Amino acid sequence: MLTFSFPYAHGVQSASFDEKNLAEVLEPNQVPLERRSVEQCIREALDTPIGSPRLNEIIRPGETVCIVISDVTRSWQAPKSYLPILVEELGKIGVRDDQILIISATGTHRAQTEAEWKSLIGESLYARIRTIDHDCRQKEQMRYVGTTSRGTPVWLNRAALDCDRLILTGGVVYHFLAGYGGGRKSIVPGIAYIDTILHNHNFALNPGIGSGANPDVHSGNLEASNPFHSDMEEAAAFAKPDFLLNVVADSNQNITAAFAGHWIAAHRAACALVHKMDGVHVKRRADLVIASAGGYPKDINLYQSSKTITNQVRIANDGAVLIMISACLEGFGDKDCAHYIQDFTDMTQREADVRKNFSIGGYVGYLFAEFSEKYHLICVTEMEPELFKNVQIDVVKTLDEALELAKTYLGGTLDVPTAILEHGAQTLPILEQ
Repeated sequence: MLTFSFPYAHGVQSASFDEKNLAEVLEPNQVPLERRSVEQCIREALDTPIGSPRLNEIIRPGETVCIVISDVTRSWQAPKSYLPILVEELGKIGVRDDQILIISATGTHRAQTEAEWKSLIGESLYARIRTIDHDCRQKEQMRYVGTTSRGTPVWLNRAALDCDRLILTGGVVYHFLAGYGGGRKSIVPGIAYIDTILHNHNFALNPGIGSGANPDVHSGNLEASNPFHSDMEEAAAFAKPDFLLNVVADSNQNITAAFAGHWIAAHRAACALVHKMDGVHVKRRADLVIASAGGYPKDINLYQSSKTITNQVRIANDGAVLIMISACLEGFGDKDCAHYIQDFTDMTQREADVRKNFSIGGYVGYLFAEFSEKYHLICVTEMEPELFKNVQIDVVKTLDEALELAKTYLGGTLDVPTAILEHGAQTLPILEQ
């Protein structure tokens, strides 16, 4: 027997399994990276851009520059560690502080407080440089720049477009819809109008009511088969970004690498490193898939746990039992997520509504409901069972309870092919064909 300890809030949930049943035990890959400070990573990236000239060959003295940063919900990217270096480089070129605009790519999120701005970019830069929050619902602040081949009308923040130059910054991780974060996401949804965002995000679903989620829209897919990503990239191209600086962090959210240059080429290089670090090849699917979201703060709410469940289903056989270990001390974590789990009793009505009123949180709630129809989904969580009465999700307090319940779905036994993901949110299973 092998014992596994699954992170759960600030502790663990443990269980032992017969080795003969372990089809896969997945952990992030150990990728040797040169030990460098964040400053060294940033300066080296700026000095050796990918697919692009250096900044001093792109930007002329006196030009106005908009720098797009991620908002406080992506604070792990630590923009205050690289923005001073980027602003310093602009200063060497001859761009004054009063010619720089920093815009927070809030997408559909709320505006940030002054304290949040200072924590993001540092008090010094906040005092020196103009900052604004994008507001996706203010159409008068947008400019129409074109329509994608998939019919998405692209309206983007006028203040950003009015600058002579546009620089994108951010961090790259797996994203369960866009394939990867970073890159073009700074534009759409980052500084896009709500209609643009909703039209693009609806590509997460198959065409036609009743067809459900598009299986090609998933983590790691940057191919044309992922319409969510490809439409987003086409829309972002209308903004004509001049340069990009994206960072990659390790499992402890420490920046370990940086990539700069052309907004597509440099982003793809960052994605390749993330894939090398967190993409794990597996040989077969399993009938029982057990995964932890990774403990606090990764399991702070159900919304964040979507990263775990979408990884689990990638290696689950049809009708498999999925045990997701996520404390969710702050409940659903998103009102739209809660709405689509609690307020519908029919999947067709649930799907029709999410198509009409798409939001990421709502789509997460819809996905949990859809997965509960296709698999036996058991959540080890601090949330109460009555919150899930309108979906087929079993709620228990301990992993031992979950395993006993799993037996009832597996013919009274746990002697089935089993997959273990102790860090399910950051480990992407890649099924070998």
